[in-house]
Amino acid sequence: MSRAPENPADPRNPSEGSWPKQPDGGASRVRPPAVLVVAVIVAAEATALLAAAAWYGYQLFAGSPVMSFWGAVFTLGLLLAFSTWLYTVSLYLYRGYRWTRAAALVAQLFVLTIGFPTLSAGLPIAGLAMLLPAATAVVLLFHNKVISFASRTGSSTPAL
Repeated sequence: MSRAPENPADPRNPSEGSWPKQPDGGASRVRPPAVLVVAVIVAAEATALLAAAAWYGYQLFAGSPVMSFWGAVFTLGLLLAFSTWLYTVSLYLYRGYRWTRAAALVAQLFVLTIGFPTLSAGLPIAGLAMLLPAATAVVLLFHNKVISFASRTGSSTPAL
């Protein structure tokens, strides 16, 4: 009995009978649910920042009194930039990039820093709305499956 000829264009490895692993682990990696939870939490925080920026911008351009107009514009720019950054972190965390874990952790630490004083200042609903998702994200960021999934690095540029 003869063997079928090997086709170099066929992506399957005939000795293993399965698809080969991609360099970044693409097809063989399974996204754990904890990664989705953390990505959704970070995206929700980005949405909250975007809503705060919209409200701040509306108040700014509606003529609310401010000490420094350009300082307020700068603050609005920071809110928009940080919101964009968190959306980017959420997307790339969902894709499994390594650098996003540190960025998400730092963002959660900022939220915790704001959440505790908010809770103790007599605003329990707002404080808990910040503390519970941030604490959940911090715990899940250190979960073994999240760490192993988020180990993808960016591809290097091809050599000439």
